[in-house]
Amino acid sequence: MKTIYPNDLPVPEFHALLQGSVAPRPIAFASTIDREGNVNLSPFSFFNLFSTNPPILIFSPSRRVRDNTTKHTLENILEVPEVVIHTVHFGMVEQMSLASTEYPKGINEFEKAGLTTVQSSLVKPPRILEAKVAFECQVNEVKPLGESGGAGNLVICEVKCAHVDEDILDQNGVIDPNKIDLVARLGGNWYSRTNGHSLFEIPKPLRTMGIGVDQIPDHIRNSLILTGNNLGRLGNVEQLPAVEEVKKFGVNPQLEEMRIRFQHDPASWLDHLHLWAKDELDEGNVEKAWLILLQEQ
Repeated sequence: MKTIYPNDLPVPEFHALLQGSVAPRPIAFASTIDREGNVNLSPFSFFNLFSTNPPILIFSPSRRVRDNTTKHTLENILEVPEVVIHTVHFGMVEQMSLASTEYPKGINEFEKAGLTTVQSSLVKPPRILEAKVAFECQVNEVKPLGESGGAGNLVICEVKCAHVDEDILDQNGVIDPNKIDLVARLGGNWYSRTNGHSLFEIPKPLRTMGIGVDQIPDHIRNSLILTGNNLGRLGNVEQLPAVEEVKKFGVNPQLEEMRIRFQHDPASWLDHLHLWAKDELDEGNVEKAWLILLQEQ
């Protein structure tokens, strides 16, 4: 057994040790707003339930380890002490991951992640239509835990109302863990699911600036085949393939056969492109999926 003291390691390494050990962690997908009305949406895995009466949730937007800066969520809460905390289910996990990208202040992560806003009942920040559970909260207190990179800020939230998708309830009106299919955070790029499925990975977007779902061409974004997770993964690329790459891929024999088969049926052509791209996305081949989706008939 190796004994490690916090001062034995650089902060990033001890940070990784903590995240890899204290897991799986639930995810607070937090919607906030600043005094100018700019909306921010960001996930936090330093999060849990701490009281039922009063109902208290606490999450912690820590100071960034690499440069000791604070996050827009924390800055917004200090200006407007309200937040909507959403749980994260597997059907939206890629979009949640994309929303964790460190976009400049004023960029709306709802739009970047391709998520739909709904006006909240009691608080100013909007909530996510696609979420299965959303808690509208008043922020009672923000408790800083330090001034150095990695220091947490406990945001103590009192739940004022909850929105629950009735489809996740069992016959007794209790939340069914298989139906809600919650996602939890582990160390590195790893996540887990509550419905019995194995661990899975999602590439971290924090070192990149994904184009966002809002920049995906309409015929792809409005697909009836591609899921929200598919769009989230597509939106996590920093740039689209070059025109030359798309043309080069266009001589693929499978595409040539499809062009002949669907030369008089553009709708079926698009459907088959999207089905093929979806298969590639499920295998993690994002660049190939984009090359497929950008083909013209």
